[in-house]
This record gives sequence, structure tokens and C-alpha cells, in this order.
Amino acid sequence: MSSELEKSTNSAPATAPPYFWGDMPEEEYYTSQGVRNTKSYFETPNGKLFTQSFLPLDCEIKGTVYMSHGYGSDTSWMFQKICMSFSTWGYAVFAADLLGHGRSDGIRCYLGDMEKVAATSLSFFKHVRYSEPYKNLPAFLFGESMGGLATLLMYFQSEPDTWTGVIFSAPLFVIPEDMKPSKTHLFAYGLLFGLADTWAAMPDNKMVGKAIHDPEKLKIIVANPQRYTGKPRVGTMRELLRKTQYVQENFGRVTIPFLTVHGTADGVTCPSSSKLLYEKASSADKTLKLYDGMYHSLIQGEPDENVAIVLKDMREWIDERVERYGAK
Repeated sequence: MSSELEKSTNSAPATAPPYFWGDMPEEEYYTSQGVRNTKSYFETPNGKLFTQSFLPLDCEIKGTVYMSHGYGSDTSWMFQKICMSFSTWGYAVFAADLLGHGRSDGIRCYLGDMEKVAATSLSFFKHVRYSEPYKNLPAFLFGESMGGLATLLMYFQSEPDTWTGVIFSAPLFVIPEDMKPSKTHLFAYGLLFGLADTWAAMPDNKMVGKAIHDPEKLKIIVANPQRYTGKPRVGTMRELLRKTQYVQENFGRVTIPFLTVHGTADGVTCPSSSKLLYEKASSADKTLKLYDGMYHSLIQGEPDENVAIVLKDMREWIDERVERYGAK
């Protein structure tokens, strides 16, 4: 990566357009993509969540998908590309900024209690999932990166048969060795009786530069005004270390149909995250896709020809599950 590109990961261009697609008004852009977008806030006991829906304009809704983004990101900007893709396939898509992210409440990128973070998004997802227009349709969870970890926790927190299936995109179940927080640092901060939990004091490994394969898309992604650019917080890294270990020990509890996809050159989350889930899950219907040479951000950050491969696999998988399992 060039030094100029490395600099671009630290600050957004001064003349960045208001949207990742440029200056076109939002409603006009969504219409051009074949979707209708709505935005709202959802009240929970843990704070307000910023939520969005993406509904297909010109086709019948055949299922619903509930999406969670990764660390430091949000449901706006380029994450919408995932939402809109599924919507154009005939799915009603609902997404929420995780607590501490985007326009939701909470300390920026503080994830001191991942169970609470997951439960908060789950409360919104279940509210929609059981609402009158959608309660009899197949329903899928989708989680990207750290959102994959949150999504798996949501699945564990859900009643049986709540969901038809789950899709994981480069999920964070195993932290790469060079990304793991220092146990010495965590122990030292732990001696402060929790006072340091929200401190943005952990080493920054420049994750965004390791996540995006396409240099031009990297420039767009770092221009996201909602993106968190500070150092990781002590409690966040402690909790991610703890919860990744927890889910590894509980993969056998996974019985739902799922698809998990990973790039073999992912420098942010280990491809072994997907491999271990696939090997240890008890699901009778499970699918693993590994993409040779692809990075972490499979839909937002790869060259277009690679993105098309990943989306084709996701579309075939979800359409087949709708056909196979049908409405409840």
C-alpha cells in the first residue's frame, strides 16, 4: 500500500460528496437502484437505535433479512450496497446501527457487553420479524465481520425457529494473532477497577487498510463521516477476546441452516473463523465458501468482478432456502 493511500485511511477528503455515490438526492438514488429506503429510530431499554429498511420497488417480497455491520462502521454509506443487493432480489431488508456505532446511542465503538449489544439489535429485528406484513415469511439474519459475532449471539438469544437461516460474511469468530490485544495491557488496565474500560487506549492496527482490496473503494470508505477512527477501547478489545472464545466453545449449539463466506487473504478476521464454524456446527444444512486471494470486505471492498461472485453465491443460497423451507 502506498504511503499516500495509508494517509487516506486516517482522514476523509475535505471535498467528499455527501453520499458515497456522489451528490444525487437520496430518494432519487434509491429509486434508481430499484429500492425504497426508510430511516427511523427504535427505542430500547439500552438506548435508541438508528434503523433503516430497504424494500424492493418492483417485485413481491419473498422473505426478510436482518443485517448487522462490522466494527467502526454503520448501516449507511457503503454497507447499503449489501442491503440494496438483497432488496433487489426480492427481500425486505432491515438494518440497525449497533450500539455505539453510527447514529445509535452509546459511547463510540465501546462494546463492553456484547450480549447487550446483540440483544438491543435483536429487539428491533424481532419487532419487525413478528410484525403483520412479515411474520409468515422466511427470515434470515446477516452479519458482516464483528457484526457476524453479534449475529451469532443474537441467534443464541433467540427462541427456536425464529430464523430460517443465517448468512455470515467474513465473521469475527477468531482474532488473528497480530490483531489480538496485549494481555499485559488488558491486565494493567484491569487493575484500575473498570475505570479504564472506555478508554481509547489500545494499539490501532489500521484495520481498514487490511480490509479493502480495491484502492479506489478504500478512498470512498474512509470518507464515511460516521466511521470511527479512534483507537480501540480497552473494554471493547477485552470483550471481543472473551466473546470470540465463547462462541468457539459453543459452535456445536448451531443447528440452523447457514452460509459462511471468507476471503483467504483476510487480514482482519481469520478464515479459520468460518472453517471452524462449518466443522463444529451441528447444522444439517451448512455451506462454506472460501474465495482465493480476496480480502476482508467481500462486497464493499473487492473489485467488481469479485463482488459479483460473492453476491451470486449469496443469492443462490438464500433463494434455495426460501424454496426449500418456505414460509412458516
